[in-house]
Amino acid sequence: MLTRHGEPALSRKIKLTAKQYGDWWGRYEEGGLLAGQTPPEDLKALARTAGVVVSSTRLRSRETAAAVTEGRAVAEEPLFIEAPLPPPHWPDWIRLSPRTWGFISRVWWWFLDHHDGQESRAQAEDRADEAALLVIGMAAQGQDVLVLAHGFFNNMVGDALRRKGWKCTQDQGFKYWCMRRFEKR
Repeated sequence: MLTRHGEPALSRKIKLTAKQYGDWWGRYEEGGLLAGQTPPEDLKALARTAGVVVSSTRLRSRETAAAVTEGRAVAEEPLFIEAPLPPPHWPDWIRLSPRTWGFISRVWWWFLDHHDGQESRAQAEDRADEAALLVIGMAAQGQDVLVLAHGFFNNMVGDALRRKGWKCTQDQGFKYWCMRRFEKR
């Protein structure tokens, strides 16, 4: 099961230049969860029965793992961190919301190979393949695997699992706390 973390604390209700968005994204990557969230009961139940629980090393994923596992041991794996979102170098008079910058940055990263010295799409796809193999290896031992990580990169890992013969059997979408279940065909 690939699960997206809870809602981050950093506000998206602002307008930023491209450079400011790059700084904002850096804070987002280091930040934790918005206080007062309660994880869904079905996710907590899955965490209790999963053979292995793994989280990204980012704080928001580690806090999500702590909230759903209720003290159970969680393996932290840097393979599952989010794919980068470097904004294009646009003039400062263009000010957009973080959500809009995220969309534009993802399009530029995905289709135009704009990575600004960070991880490229090809490198992230290789990392997603490696992450999928890690999940498959853990599942091969006969246990359910719960991954608590990030929306876009989880999608990349899901694509890698599909290419390796796995099928998505449950899809709750991309919202915070939502999961996708994959099973070997």
